[in-house]
Amino acid sequence: MESFYIKRGYEYYVYILLCSDGSYYTGVTKDVERRLEEHIDGIAEDSYTYIRRPVELKYVEEFENIEVAIEREKQIKNWSRKKKEALIYANYDKLKEYAKKKWNPSAPKVDKH
Repeated sequence: MESFYIKRGYEYYVYILLCSDGSYYTGVTKDVERRLEEHIDGIAEDSYTYIRRPVELKYVEEFENIEVAIEREKQIKNWSRKKKEALIYANYDKLKEYAKKKWNPSAPKVDKH
């Protein structure tokens, strides 16, 4: 497992887990270490990670405000696998590339007049 230095003084954390099936799980918590142990121990049989254990912590981001943390969690959850991996591995060039909207020539045109 990778080692993360969790900065004290922050109230909330967004984290990404790599699950045994290769999928990613993104969550928000006040205590990363406790929450990771809960995922590892499988305390909730109906949770996404329960049948996908073992899990591995791959990324942590700190926040002072819960609303901002929840928005970030939602944002990351909507990202593609490639974009999540660019974030995890701090590949900011790829992150920018994946953030660009793709041009779709078959999309309907909207008349703005």
